[in-house]
Amino acid sequence: MKSANTVKFSASGMSPGKPRITPLETAVLVLDDTNMLALAATVDPMRAANRRAGRPLFHWHFITATGRPARLTAGLDVPGPALASLDRADLVLVCASFRSTTQATPALCAGLRRLAQSGATMAGIDGGPWVLARAGLLDGHAATVHWEDLDNFAATHDRIDVRPDRSVISGPRLTASGAAPALEMMLDLITRHHGAALSREVANAFLYDPPPARPQSRHATAALAPKDAAVVQTLAMMEETLADPLSIPDLAKRANLSSRRLEARFQAALRQSPQDTYLALRLTEAQRLAQDTDLPVALIASSTGFASQSSFARAFKLRFGTSVRALRRGEP
Repeated sequence: MKSANTVKFSASGMSPGKPRITPLETAVLVLDDTNMLALAATVDPMRAANRRAGRPLFHWHFITATGRPARLTAGLDVPGPALASLDRADLVLVCASFRSTTQATPALCAGLRRLAQSGATMAGIDGGPWVLARAGLLDGHAATVHWEDLDNFAATHDRIDVRPDRSVISGPRLTASGAAPALEMMLDLITRHHGAALSREVANAFLYDPPPARPQSRHATAALAPKDAAVVQTLAMMEETLADPLSIPDLAKRANLSSRRLEARFQAALRQSPQDTYLALRLTEAQRLAQDTDLPVALIASSTGFASQSSFARAFKLRFGTSVRALRRGEP
């Protein structure tokens, strides 16, 4: 660390495919309300890689937006110098979860642009892609965000190639949609710089089996797929049509099944009928919209496939024991 509280890293850049001799100098920017699991999934693979390799492959330091400790969602504080004190880095990992756009102040965005211009590779984890996008650092690149935000992210940032992938590496820009995808992204990073063998050792240390490449899903489709591909296919159709739900016979027809057979397959795989599963998906999305947006109740109802606000209110109350308005006020 330099005098005057300035942190300086060598900015040699990242060259996938070429084994690195010197450690990758990494700055981990932690914002308030970051999910602790997402942060651990980002940092701990670097520790494990160093341990398995028997030498330092990564040097990392925590930094915060202003030099004040960042408070995680779990209540822990992460101390670190301010972003403005960071001179250069090979890799900057932006870890954020909630309130990411409101924390992406002009000063923070300017600091990130300065580091990118110095040659640093920039990565956004969980809510981090929103911060990088606000700074203009994802323009012209492919990127991803959590499935809850994909549509909004795409609508807000038309210069970004938004993809539903779990993680995306697009040149010097990396994005991961959540905690598990952050681990996958870091394993990919280890593979690119230090080989697949070390990456496998790190994954094995966490007893983690990387999933096959697939888009994000609200359900654990990797576990379901070997049991019933038709259920996975139908779940995907349900997720794509929350605002304009299909009938169960239509869903069955698209899955090349009879309605009765589709019912049996859902009961076997999920212990739930297709009707109940579809309704649960719609109401879960309604709850998210109620908590994470300021949309009017009528628009939440129509966005989740309810023909009337009254029918939506009844279903929401039955499911969650409260109304949207009471939920927003923090009432039981």
